[in-house]
Amino acid sequence: MLARISLILVAVITIPLQAQHRVDPGNLYNRVICVVPVVGKGTPADPRRPQYAPWPPKPNPARTDIISYTQQISDDGQYALVEFVARDRAAFQAIFNDKTAVKAVFEKDKNKKDEIEKELKKYKKDFDITKFGASSTLSGALTVAVPR
Repeated sequence: MLARISLILVAVITIPLQAQHRVDPGNLYNRVICVVPVVGKGTPADPRRPQYAPWPPKPNPARTDIISYTQQISDDGQYALVEFVARDRAAFQAIFNDKTAVKAVFEKDKNKKDEIEKELKKYKKDFDITKFGASSTLSGALTVAVPR
């Protein structure tokens, strides 16, 4: 009898857990989309990358570090259209505070997609926000994950 009750309890507890959906990776963590200058000399020691992109990568980034990013280069090659990803929003504080180099910054889910796309099309005329982001590496975007 005790075995039967235990089996029923296990079933009642585990069945709802199996029905839960996985979270879309594009909705994990904190994300900002911005336009920043491309920096770096183009050497192995100093590759061309978006300003604020973590370099060199840290093997164990802190909670307040950027952990990955996706980029597309602007039509003139001077800017990167970037989605930065971090565990903690505080990782973006330098980006939020930079009023000279950062040309545009949007927080994902706080700004409308068409508003973001309209601004980013000023830098890349064929920009399509539906093909941009950490989960769309086949769209010509480069995704870089910083090792954890």
